Formats: sequence, structure tokens, C-alpha cells
Amino acid sequence: MTEATPRQGRKGERTRSRILDSAMELFSRSGFHAVSLRDIAAHAGLTHAGLLHHFPGKDSLLIEVLSRRDEIDAKVMSRPDPGDLLGRVVDQVTRNMRTPGLVGLYVKISGEAADPDHPAHQYFVERYQRLRRQGARLLSELFSRASPPLPHDPDAVSQQLIALIDGLQTQWLLEPEAVDMRASVVAFLAQLGLDVPSAPAEPDPSPPPSPATTP
Repeated sequence: MTEATPRQGRKGERTRSRILDSAMELFSRSGFHAVSLRDIAAHAGLTHAGLLHHFPGKDSLLIEVLSRRDEIDAKVMSRPDPGDLLGRVVDQVTRNMRTPGLVGLYVKISGEAADPDHPAHQYFVERYQRLRRQGARLLSELFSRASPPLPHDPDAVSQQLIALIDGLQTQWLLEPEAVDMRASVVAFLAQLGLDVPSAPAEPDPSPPPSPATTP
């Protein structure tokens, strides 16, 4: 069997990236169930067989699309000292305001994935378990470092913070000019008595496109 050359490997990576971009766009626009592999292949400029060469099915493609952003965020959040946590959380919210397509994808697919039969159901269950656990651990350290220590329940606050960010994303997608996600998160944290970074947000000035126009 002939091994792939470096050029072939790079071409394959570019093709996979094009497929993932197309899948993200179509899933964001129409949801998981309404999009077929043939739709994605056509959008990516490939044949159906060409797409199957890189991804065996729609379920595996969806999980890889979702995991793509998680990998980026994991690199940013991988070594958070508790003292840096708030800045990292706020920075992540700011980054989300520059990527309406990914935000739309998560909002749409996470809602669909409440169905236990959805292929991304377990992915989101584990994702939220991980976020709650990591958030509670870091918040617990922040609360104990405060002087005097803050009396909040870190498990409850971690859950509330995740719920706040998720809810803000839906409102922002619907009315971006009226919802400042960063400012709302900063206000929530300040109400808990936590020092919040004061650096201004730098969101993409253009509003997120409607589902009728590609994200």
C-alpha cells in the first residue's frame, strides 16, 4: 500500500477542513436533521463518495464539528490559575461574539440534542458535566481566596454561570445590537463580589447573519 506524501496529506487536511466548514455552516443554518451528507458534499464542492472518504457518516461529522471549537477553547482554558479564571471566561465570551456561526451551531444543536436519541446527546451531557466540574473547582478556589471568603456555593454558581452564558447566546443571536454578552457576564460576576477584568470587549462590529444568509 502506497503511503501518502506530505503534499497529499496537506491536501487531505484542507479537504477535511472544507467539509467541516460546510457542515458547520449548514448545521448552523438548518439544524442537524434537515441537512444530508449530499448537501454538505455539494456545499464543499465534493462528490458524496469524496466526502465519505473523509467521514464515514453524518453522526461522526457532527461530533467532529462540535469538537473543533472545544479543542480551541481547551487550549485557552487548559492552564487557568484561579486568579486568571475570570479573565479567561470573559475573553471566551468576547471571542464568541466574533463567531456567530459557531454560537448558532451550539445553540441549535444543543437544543436538538436534548433528545436521548440524537447523535450529539452524550457529547453535550459530558460537555456540561465537564464544564460544571471545572467551573466549580476554580470558583471554589476564588471564593476561598477572597477576603473575607465568599459564602457562595461553587457548584451552584458554576451551573448558573453556564446557564447565563447559554441564555445570553440565544438572545444575542436574535438581537445582537441589544445584548452585550460580555457586559452581562461581568455584571453577574461583580454581583458575586469577584474582581472582574476591566479590559473592553472587542466584538466583531457586524451583526450575526440571519439563517437565510450563511453564517
